[in-house]
Amino acid sequence: NPSVSSVGTELTRRVWAPSPPPQRPFRVCNHDRTLKKGLTAGTLQELLEKAVDALLLCTAVSLVLEEDGTEVDSENFFQTLSDGTTFVALEYGQTWKPSRGGVLSYSLTQKPRNTKDIARITFDLYKLNPHDLFGSLNVKATFYGLYSMSLDLKCLGPKKVLRELLRCSSSLMYALGHLLLTSATYIRRIIEGADRWHTTAPATENWY
Repeated sequence: NPSVSSVGTELTRRVWAPSPPPQRPFRVCNHDRTLKKGLTAGTLQELLEKAVDALLLCTAVSLVLEEDGTEVDSENFFQTLSDGTTFVALEYGQTWKPSRGGVLSYSLTQKPRNTKDIARITFDLYKLNPHDLFGSLNVKATFYGLYSMSLDLKCLGPKKVLRELLRCSSSLMYALGHLLLTSATYIRRIIEGADRWHTTAPATENWY
């Protein structure tokens, strides 16, 4: 039957159709870092298209890592990057430049010229939601230029902060009430024990 065959073919297509990659959060800024946007994308091409619209770019762009300028030009390399990675969108003729205040380094003596960095730490303060009470902080550390690790500290909005404070206050009051109840019971037992001792002591003396 042709209708049954077409339905079976359609079901097979739906079952075997690959699911789209999940949306992941990223941050993209222009070449001079005066404009930064938070975007979600599942592929490199999708992030490129959204970056052009969000940053109001005119020409074709290329994405490089904000921390060291590494160009991201393949989908396989893009999928290995962690969530929250910051990119710099470069138009034709623009080049990547290190951030002026992004990298903080401290040294007791002047650094020699012909040396390599052991560790580089980057602090990035941002807001995912304009209604957030405090900004979120992303700390990224790179060791010997090969190994990197990042820590993303996300802050909550006013309602969530108030809800967490009320929850902690409720738990603290419950624990305090339980402590007071236990203390009152213990004190009452001590008082009752003392009264019993006073009532039995004279009877014992008269018996002797």
